[in-house]
Amino acid sequence: MEYSNLLSYLVLSLLVAIILFLLSYSLVVKQYDLEKISSYECGFDPFEEDTRGKFDVRFYLVSILFIIFDIEVTYLFPWSICLSSMDFFGFFVMILFLLILTLGFVYEWKKGALDW
Repeated sequence: MEYSNLLSYLVLSLLVAIILFLLSYSLVVKQYDLEKISSYECGFDPFEEDTRGKFDVRFYLVSILFIIFDIEVTYLFPWSICLSSMDFFGFFVMILFLLILTLGFVYEWKKGALDW
């Protein structure tokens, strides 16, 4: 009996999600043009001829670096909340983590990975 509120909430939210999905699918205007149906190649214009042609891979390097530093930020949020209850070891480990990431960033910068 104590889970009946949770079950009713889940059923209601599932019902609302299904109704919204069906309404958006049935009410949308279906107009297909060349831009909507063309393939998207990671920021580059779609290839006109052979798809196995060479293209610049620096975009992927920058995106991987962005993901790495974005993950760093996700580690900083819980660490900053728990910082007042941590001892010196927890503080030192995060500073070491930030130092390693900063050295990696400087290395990539010096190697020219971020130059376009």
